[in-house]
Amino acid sequence: MRRTARYKVEGPNSLWQLYKTVPFWKVVKNFMVIQIGRYTPSVKLKRWLYRTFLKMDIGESAALAVMVMPDIMYPEYITIGANTVIGYNTTLLAHEYLIDEYRLGKIHIGNRVMVGANSTILPGIIIGDGAVVSAGTLVHKDVPEGAFVGGNPMQLIYTKEEQRERKNRD
Repeated sequence: MRRTARYKVEGPNSLWQLYKTVPFWKVVKNFMVIQIGRYTPSVKLKRWLYRTFLKMDIGESAALAVMVMPDIMYPEYITIGANTVIGYNTTLLAHEYLIDEYRLGKIHIGNRVMVGANSTILPGIIIGDGAVVSAGTLVHKDVPEGAFVGGNPMQLIYTKEEQRERKNRD
């Protein structure tokens, strides 16, 4: 189950009321920093930009590939562990704006995690240490430590123990 806080809205849909929930100038600043970061080929510079200006918690040697899209409204809700790789064009969402409500949830990605290209991680998700998320996965529920998951909807492909067995056979 995803860990999100739900906030009801009255009147027009919640996205139409966006600036009642997050300050306009915060979104403008975040947008500019993220656009610079998305096209920056230097993982060190990108990590510095996101830690400094977006208040994201990004561990040592964590690498966000080109075109990774952190949440534009609540990037401070994203934690990425040490020595983790987030693949090309992955989206990290800490919010969901719906018709009658919006939801916010923190994303916690553990240490030594590999997230494949073109994946989407929804709000309120925990990805355990050493997990592997295959390319193109919609991460809509927690990923156990050391697991290998993939697909849309996301499926468990191998547990930590099955992964260990496979490595020992090779």
